[in-house]
Amino acid sequence: MSAGVVLVIEDDPHLQQVLADQLRQQDWTVSTSATGQGGLDSFAKVSPDIVLLDIGLGDMNGLQVCQALRQQSTVPIILVTAADTPQMKITALELGADDYLTKPFYLGELLARMRAVLRRTQKGQKVSPNAVIEIGPLRIDLNKREVFREDVYINLTKTEFDILQALVKNIDEAISYKNLLKQVWGEGYDDIRSLHVHLSHLRKKIEPDVSGPRYLVTIPGMGYRLRSQLISS
Repeated sequence: MSAGVVLVIEDDPHLQQVLADQLRQQDWTVSTSATGQGGLDSFAKVSPDIVLLDIGLGDMNGLQVCQALRQQSTVPIILVTAADTPQMKITALELGADDYLTKPFYLGELLARMRAVLRRTQKGQKVSPNAVIEIGPLRIDLNKREVFREDVYINLTKTEFDILQALVKNIDEAISYKNLLKQVWGEGYDDIRSLHVHLSHLRKKIEPDVSGPRYLVTIPGMGYRLRSQLISS
């Protein structure tokens, strides 16, 4: 039984082949591309469950490919790059990547991150069919994984919705950074910076004024809380 379909967009032929061989040994169905445009074309053809995307492609920047994929789908995207800088990681996450892996890496780490991302997707599919939450002008449909503000659709990435869903399940309660990381990424994930970046991006999308958050509030030194009622400014 296949573990799923993974699209590998990597311009290094040796690394591409190694990844494809190793993933097939783990029962993944693998589609590969060496270019950004080829990756976009392959994405439309194979409808992958997850995308492994190199940033340093020849024809397009991997960040451009990530942005293009995110405009048409919420499929999980893991960016792979040799550039290990905080700004690059922040940019990748803000453009919609679900995770970020720095070369060189162990196959075990890659597989663990893939499982964690897909586990979040599966959790989102088990929500009660009538789970619709209304907070002021916000309407959050947990089953359809949709968010509206005054009937205007808000396009969230998969990770942004997973964070929001975790906060909804603990509505009006302070949830620690550690607990939120565990609920969204799984046991053992401790990258608080990624959490802050994703939540900052989520806040920009749902808050009327990010300088004075009404819904997603920070508990200094502890975590976050999602308020169930609109707080007047």
